[in-house]
Amino acid sequence: MSRMRICLRFLSRRGTSARAILFLVIAMGLERLPAESAWIAVGPSGGDARAFAAVPGDPRHLYLGTTDSWIYESLDAGTTWRRLTKLDGTDDLVVDNIVVDGANSSTIYAAAWKVDETGGGSWVSHDGGKSWSAVEGLSGQSVRAFAQAPSNPGTLFAGTMEGVFRSTDAGASWNLISPRGSREIHEVESLAVDPADPRIVYAGTWHLPWKTVDGGKKWESIKKGVIEDSDVFSIIVDPVKPRTVFLSACSGIYKSENSGELFHKIQGIPSDARRTRVLMQDPNHREVVYAGTTQGLYKTTDAGRHFDSMTGADVIENDVFVDPGDSSHVLLATDRGGVLASHDGGATFTASNEGFSGRKVDALLVDHADPARLYAGVVNDKSYGGAFVSSNGGASWGQIGTGLEGRDVFALAQAPDGTVFAGTSHGIFALVQDAASNDPSAGIAPHWEPHNTIANTQVKIATENHSGKRINVEKRVKAPVIEMSSRAVALDLSGDAWLASTTGGLFTSKDQGATWQGGMVMDSGDYLSVTSLGATMAAARSGGVVLSTDAGASWWPMQIPSMLTRIHRVVFSADGTLWLGAREGVYFTPDKGKKWLWIERLPFRDVDDLAYDTLAKRVLVSSRSSDQIYSIDPKTMTWKLWQTGYRIGLVRIAGDRLVAASLYDGVLVEPAAGRIETGQK
Repeated sequence: MSRMRICLRFLSRRGTSARAILFLVIAMGLERLPAESAWIAVGPSGGDARAFAAVPGDPRHLYLGTTDSWIYESLDAGTTWRRLTKLDGTDDLVVDNIVVDGANSSTIYAAAWKVDETGGGSWVSHDGGKSWSAVEGLSGQSVRAFAQAPSNPGTLFAGTMEGVFRSTDAGASWNLISPRGSREIHEVESLAVDPADPRIVYAGTWHLPWKTVDGGKKWESIKKGVIEDSDVFSIIVDPVKPRTVFLSACSGIYKSENSGELFHKIQGIPSDARRTRVLMQDPNHREVVYAGTTQGLYKTTDAGRHFDSMTGADVIENDVFVDPGDSSHVLLATDRGGVLASHDGGATFTASNEGFSGRKVDALLVDHADPARLYAGVVNDKSYGGAFVSSNGGASWGQIGTGLEGRDVFALAQAPDGTVFAGTSHGIFALVQDAASNDPSAGIAPHWEPHNTIANTQVKIATENHSGKRINVEKRVKAPVIEMSSRAVALDLSGDAWLASTTGGLFTSKDQGATWQGGMVMDSGDYLSVTSLGATMAAARSGGVVLSTDAGASWWPMQIPSMLTRIHRVVFSADGTLWLGAREGVYFTPDKGKKWLWIERLPFRDVDDLAYDTLAKRVLVSSRSSDQIYSIDPKTMTWKLWQTGYRIGLVRIAGDRLVAASLYDGVLVEPAAGRIETGQK
């Protein structure tokens, strides 16, 4: 292990007083240790699931596409899942199409697109998903639809933002078969191929459906009967009677019995649920068709004459799988809820997400008294999200959403008495759990209660008579009590006075959250991070830091290094040093900003989160743009580096292990024998 050479130099600050800032510049050597295994993703289970594919002849062997570039695999009909591969090494591919080759199940095709971008592409595996390579002919394309010709497995079709592409050599080469530069046939969202003739192709675009009967030489509009300007999300062709065609659109479901020459709109689905993302025909009972909408699942058992609602309106389906070996077994790929499974033909559904986690965890808390007890705060998942708890280090999780009413959770903190508080998209809540709450037989579940009372005082000017003279007198009186409804993004409950940052400003409480006092500080409510040590408090917004030495009664702006362009986090270490994480790296001040020290050569600079480990007396550092984390020993100025394999939002210590919140993959746990890289003074 090599030594670090520390070089100190003073730089004067322009635009401030003659005060100097001390920069700690570290020229660091590093002993490279063997790469450690990736950290373990442990949940909470669920998230956004997008697409299913089954191995022909083996419906228990399934693949699942997600919104964060991952493909999962199940060998037990969707009961449990495991991570199979991550396409292209990115986190923002929406894997909407997976096709298992009908001639050789070891060959798998995956197609994807990127949200708010034109990028994407297609990938192929020839060894059952062990290894993947990009399909060059579709590189960079936003591939929204992908299909294999049932009668000729070597013929493939891809729908992109540019149009319809075809390969006749199993994906080795691709050609555009829709008119190049067409103003009509582009932004192709869905494809279907005639079961007997690969020259007959249906294409659904963001503006009505099209069809070719000669392999793309000519295309005809098949919009008759379809409401103008309908986005066509899904098309299915009856495998036995190919003149029967169903299509779904933002305007509802349509059926044609003459190969698309005329469609008629199917009635019976409420207008608010007519945005139908996917149609799926039961392979054993062709009169049964499932319709996945943005307001729940619907099912027809009479070929579309009547549809019945099968789920609540809060279930948003992206794909439906009907087991060809058992039609009562139905899987749904949903937004937020992950995979839902039914064993009674869709009459009832339960979550089937063991091993699958696509959660965006914005808050992570380790219980002070029990390091195996973890709390995770989730955003974007509404009734499926909120907060989760694990009592076994992440091996299993339970949702604790009662009382949150679908609110996002941005912050979690624990009071000295053990009570857990959540900062949400609408206020602050406390987790109430009495002794009976831990006894499942008692039927009393932990629940959240609001702690949002703002009871400020204000100064009023009153005119009074004193010794015959009328004078103005300032009096502090109670302001009207109001309820906090703004987003609470940061909490520190470690001291006698609690500190919270909301979009309405900084607030403190001296009665354990029963009431809060505060508001805008320096005319700003954009504070991203708070920290306290006794009566000393600090809060950071992107462009500055404010400090209080009287438990939040008054605030003053700190002097900060002029080169900082965006601050993300502040945290106190036990000795009173204030640490700052910013786009430019890690800074610290031992004297409330009179001088700042900068650690130059650390593994990365764009720091999003800092946390202080009170037991090991070290600062934990993470970045949303990196899959690495590191810790700094303030006493020796040495650091240790961990490679996680995932992009990290924040990291905490749980007993003898580190735990982290990933951006898209839930909570991560450090491997039991994780290897580290170490730099030392």
